[in-house]
Amino acid sequence: MTNIQAYPWEAPITEPAAALAARFSDLVPELVTKRLTLRAPTLSDFPTYAEILMGDRAEGLGGPFDREEALLDFSQYVAGWLLRGTGLWAVERRSDEALIGFVLVGMEYGDQEPELGYLFTAEVEGEGYATEAAEAARDFALQDLELPVLVSCVDPANTRSALLAERLGAFIDPEASDPETNIWRHAPKKGDPS
Repeated sequence: MTNIQAYPWEAPITEPAAALAARFSDLVPELVTKRLTLRAPTLSDFPTYAEILMGDRAEGLGGPFDREEALLDFSQYVAGWLLRGTGLWAVERRSDEALIGFVLVGMEYGDQEPELGYLFTAEVEGEGYATEAAEAARDFALQDLELPVLVSCVDPANTRSALLAERLGAFIDPEASDPETNIWRHAPKKGDPS
């Protein structure tokens, strides 16, 4: 449970602001896979996001972050829905509606191309959820949104992320990569008209 006195910006929102936030959330496309629901993130999802970015799992993402940096990152990707029509999804397991991670299509400061990103809790590692969620987000970005390109920016030391990009059919672009970041390019699924 979040200490609201220490972090008042994480306090639950009240009416009528909560109703307005819900209306905006309803505009975020919900994606449903065999085992998962990718839905609009809410403020109550932030503690899980912070847990991921403030821990060891964030080492390949430029972290660990402090709580303020995690909130700024979370807010940036949530705002992407209004600014760019892409953003962050919270990923829930359909069987019990447990929040298990996040997947995003977005652009942060300095990005040259839209990025597919994925952040999951340690508890679900090895279950294939990240692949399933990232595949749904990739397909939505390339097919429904018709983004011309989609990349994943992966620290070469982040082998879990690199293996996931490879499972998704992405390939390293040596021209765009550098010693600190491999740029994995995602291609439309075989059989897609593009």
